[in-house]
Formats: sequence, structure tokens, C-alpha cells
Amino acid sequence: MTAFSVLDLSPIVEGGDARRALLETTELARAAERLGFTRFWLAEHHNMPGIASAATAVALAHVAASTETIRVGSGGIMLPNHAPMVVAEQFGTLEALHPGRIDLGLGRAPGTDGETARALRRYFEAADQFPRDVMELQNFLGDPVEGQRVTAWPGAGSKVPIWLLGSSLFSAELAAHLGLPFAFASHFAPELLLPALRTYREGFRPSKQLAAPYAMAAINVFGADTDEKAKHVSTAMQQAFAAVVTGKPGRLKPPVDDINTVLDARQIAAVESRLTYAAIGGAATVRTKLQEFIALTGVDEVMVTGMIFDIEDRVKSLEVTAEAVAGL
Repeated sequence: MTAFSVLDLSPIVEGGDARRALLETTELARAAERLGFTRFWLAEHHNMPGIASAATAVALAHVAASTETIRVGSGGIMLPNHAPMVVAEQFGTLEALHPGRIDLGLGRAPGTDGETARALRRYFEAADQFPRDVMELQNFLGDPVEGQRVTAWPGAGSKVPIWLLGSSLFSAELAAHLGLPFAFASHFAPELLLPALRTYREGFRPSKQLAAPYAMAAINVFGADTDEKAKHVSTAMQQAFAAVVTGKPGRLKPPVDDINTVLDARQIAAVESRLTYAAIGGAATVRTKLQEFIALTGVDEVMVTGMIFDIEDRVKSLEVTAEAVAGL
């Protein structure tokens, strides 16, 4: 049976602030737990006025403390922005506080522009060291060895499961080589989904963490009582995608009745490309779309996401999704 999980971007909406966004993220995590989703992940973004999860480990600590059973993790930590030892200490601390519930998803992209990278005191060439940094992080989270002079406390021996995330073939190849689970970001970069999954499965080498390939893919899901309501709700994310494409990201705007009144033809085409894999509708429509997505990809796990303006609609979307995926 396919597992289902949730990726949240902790959106800051127009008229709201970071506190509201983080409290609503916590409410959504509780709903995901109640509805039986496997895991709840947050993503690291910087210099983004509409996203509140920049300090990802801190936000995850609050979410984990506010839930009881659901796995909580990063989707992901952008490793070029961090020293592996610091990440090991942060996630080792989370694992110590919430044993058996923490995931560490790692991304290779800096997740920001050059000027912001410099403000983080990291540089784009750090991405070239990603394979080395992943292996260093694995060592910090593993059991200490005799003669080891630098150890992450906490972190050492925690064996927090590492995932590699990606939107290209590079991370698929690395995940296969290292024998790690792989998650593809098809919710915003759908073009290479199928080639990446094929590359990962064909090149997979068993490891201490994983005996066989385990693949996840993300899909935008907007569930509501009716198809018409779901389409209306989805226009908030369509506006957000258009803002990113035009280099003007901002706070999440409320949905509109007709997307053609706020976006031009070029923007709509770009948005539709991003939404290649999406399930927008009532429970029956969402179920059909997710069945098609699973049949196409053969993934072991589906991660649903979607930037929705009102928290009531966000929770409702998860409820509709849970109803739709029962038994899939």
C-alpha cells in the first residue's frame, strides 16, 4: 500500500505574519497526524517574504513537540548552507527529544540567490561539495569510532534517517550510489520526474540504512467538497508560482474567482507547467488523479503539498485527501 505524507511551506499570507503562519503549520501537522499521514515535512527557504520555515530545525522542534506520533522532518535542509556537524547536532537534538520520529531530508541547491547565500556566509560552490558533505553528515550521525577526534553531541549514534531530495538526475544518482531513500520535487519541477526515478532504481546499491530502493514524489493537491471549490482554492498557489517566476515573491495572496483577471497568458502557461502533476477537486477527482500518479511513477510514497490561503481550507484539503486515498 502506498504511503502518504505532507509537505508544508508554512505560508505567510497577506494580512498575516510569521507567528500566524507557524501556528497554522502546527495546526496542519496535528490534522495530518489525526488523519493518518505518515510524515510531515517543512522546507528551508531564505529571503522569501511568504515562507516562515527558514529556521527549519527550530520550526520542526515546535511541530514535533505539538504532535505525538507522526514523523516530522525536513523537505529539506539545503546542505550547502550549513556545516554538516551543525546539522548533525540540530537533528541529533530533535531525535533525542522525539526518538524515532525525525527525518532528515537534504537538498543540494542553496535554495536562494547569490546575495542571500553570501549573507548566510555560504557560497554557490559549496553545492559542489554536496556528496562529500552528505557522507560527512552520515558519519556524524553514525556510531563514533575509536580515535575519532570530532564528534557531534548530540547526534552521534542517533542514526537519524537521511533522505536525498532533488529535481534533477544528480541527487537521484547520488541517492542510488549511497543507498538512501530518494524524494523528487515534482510539485514544482516536474520535467525530470520519470527519468530521475528510473536512474535511482536502476543504480541503487543496498546500504546499512536501506536494502532496496524507496522512492517518494511530491504532487500538488487541492481538495475540497466540490471540484469548483478546489479550483478556486488553488488560485492562491497559482499566483504564488507566477510571483516566483517573475522574480517578485511575496506573501500568499487570497484566491480569486478567475485567474485570468490577475495573471497574463505567459504567467498562466508557466503556472500550468509547474502544475503538471496536480490533483484539484473533490474526493473522487483527487482519488483518480492520485491513482494515475501512482500508476505512472510506481512510487512507494506520495507527498502532498499545496499553498492554500485559509487554514480551514488547508485542513479541509487534507481531510478530502485522506478520504480519497483510503485503500490506495
